[in-house]
Order: sequence, then C-alpha cells, then structure tokens
Amino acid sequence: MPAIINSDNGVVSGSAGLKTSGANDGILVFQTSGTETARINTDSQIVAVAGTASLPALTFTGDLNTGIYSSGADALNFAEGGVGFRVGYRNIPPSGTRTGSYTLVTSDVGKYVQIGSGGSITIPTSTFSEGDVISLANNTTGNITITCSAPTAYIAGTNTVKTSMTLATRGVATVLFISSSVCFVTGNVT
Repeated sequence: MPAIINSDNGVVSGSAGLKTSGANDGILVFQTSGTETARINTDSQIVAVAGTASLPALTFTGDLNTGIYSSGADALNFAEGGVGFRVGYRNIPPSGTRTGSYTLVTSDVGKYVQIGSGGSITIPTSTFSEGDVISLANNTTGNITITCSAPTAYIAGTNTVKTSMTLATRGVATVLFISSSVCFVTGNVT
C-alpha cells in the first residue's frame, strides 16, 4: 500500500514514505521500513543519515557503494567501490616517523613520511599508481639516501634517470607517480 502524509499526527501509512514530524513544527521526514532516513528541517536543510564508506548516504542506482557520506562531525567523505576517503585535507596527515631504512608502501599515499634518525628511503616498483603522491620529510642532522629500486625516477626538471638521490638535512621532497613504473621527485633532492 502506498504511503501517505497525514499532517494531523505525523503517522505514515505503510512502512515507507513522507510524514510531518507530528509537532506542527514544519519538519518533513522521509522514512523507509519505519526508520527515519532523512528530513527537511525548518531552515530548508536536507538532513540525511551519516552513511559509511560501504553504504554512503548519497549514492547512485546500480553502484550503491559509491557516493558521499560523513565519517563524523565536520568531515565530508567520498566513497568509491566501498573505500572511503576524506575530502579537503587541511594538512597532510603523517604516515609515521621512520628511524631506519624504510620502503614506501601504498598506505603512505597522500601522507608524509618523516625520517627521524638516519636510515634511507626505498621507492619500490609496480607498487603505486598514476597520480599517487607521497611527501618525505628529513628531520635529521644528516642527508638521507632515496633509492629507486626499479622505477624510472627523475628529479623534476631534469631528463636524467636517477637510481639514487640525496634528501638534504631538514629537507622535504614529494614523489609523484605518473605510472606504476615512473616517478618525479621534487624538493630538496640532488
């Protein structure tokens, strides 16, 4: 049976439909299976459930794990294939401080890796995808070696393939992958 709006008492006939909140406060409520899923409040805002990465609040027919959701207060997230990512970083999140030799991994993408005491960084091949970006921060009193184990790596603005680079003391570098096997490195590197 189709749902109806009953403005007298806010009761929905059936398990899905529209209703007023019942308090004559001008709030329009959407519900499915007897549960509120969204509302239009008196400020004309559409207020939806927060959703999750696997079930975003705003999604698309035929692709229900891709869309927009909120992971918490003041957080806007997109989901793609059930995997969520936050929109609009106000800062670059840390991947962690490394105190020895470290090989970059996919969980470092979109973050910065801090080198805290000596060691070196290795950029592996066939690990990253086009558009992946990782920043490196050398927080030591000495230079750090960046080893390019197999990808074709260039210092930005040059045309010489580098198998090894030096990240200067207190230097910062960014690695941009233009494919799984080619990257450009910018910053305080030689």
